[in-house]
Amino acid sequence: MANTNTRGRGAGSPARRTMTAAARAAAKRTRRGEHPGDGAPPRAEEPSSGRTLVIDAPGGWDDPPEPKPEPEPKPEPEQAPEAGEVREESASVRRFWRRPLTVALCVLLAAGLAAVAVLGWQYREGRRAEQARGEALTAAREAAPVVLSYDYRRLDRDFARARTHLTGAFRDEYGRTTAKVVGPTARKYHGVVKATVAAPASGDRPAESVVSAGPDKAVVLLFVNQVTTSTQVTGSRVDLNRVRMTLTRTSEGWKVSAVDAL
Repeated sequence: MANTNTRGRGAGSPARRTMTAAARAAAKRTRRGEHPGDGAPPRAEEPSSGRTLVIDAPGGWDDPPEPKPEPEPKPEPEQAPEAGEVREESASVRRFWRRPLTVALCVLLAAGLAAVAVLGWQYREGRRAEQARGEALTAAREAAPVVLSYDYRRLDRDFARARTHLTGAFRDEYGRTTAKVVGPTARKYHGVVKATVAAPASGDRPAESVVSAGPDKAVVLLFVNQVTTSTQVTGSRVDLNRVRMTLTRTSEGWKVSAVDAL
């Protein structure tokens, strides 16, 4: 039997339109199947009232499945750091440890350069001091006979020659002493003094030594023999003296800046 109940489906859906047409066709077939011999006049077809009959299919119509709840999004697994990030992190670590190492290397390098500079300076000063020893000793050996000798017959020349080996305050002092004391005495008594640096009879190096020497100053010890003749002395007199000479480097070479008799 036709089910007159209507579903809550939309009237305009394709399924509803299909079932309405099927219901009308079934009603017409039912009416045509009635026998006329039953005494009942055939009924005129009732005009369609426009009511829609819906026939359930065997087993009933299935409601559309309810929408399933969407599954909650699963947390994305942590992605492994890309190779570029790993390299950048490694580079940062290397830079972190490289800075103290670089500072330490710079300190060591600076200390090494300072040590090399000090050693180089000491080496140069040592070489200059060694060179000064030889130069000062030669200058003292040449200056001693000139500075410590004179002849009353040529005092001006002898004193002038001696001043060429002197420097500084000692040169001025020598000029005053020879002008006021040595010169007048030598003229009065015909004094002649000849000085030589003592040398061994075997002909070895003269009796001289370097007491101290620096790049610009040296002290030399000499053994000097002075032979003096004058009207005050019968014959000649020999004086064996030890003389300490201080020499200073000047723009004109090594000059005597002090003489002390020991």
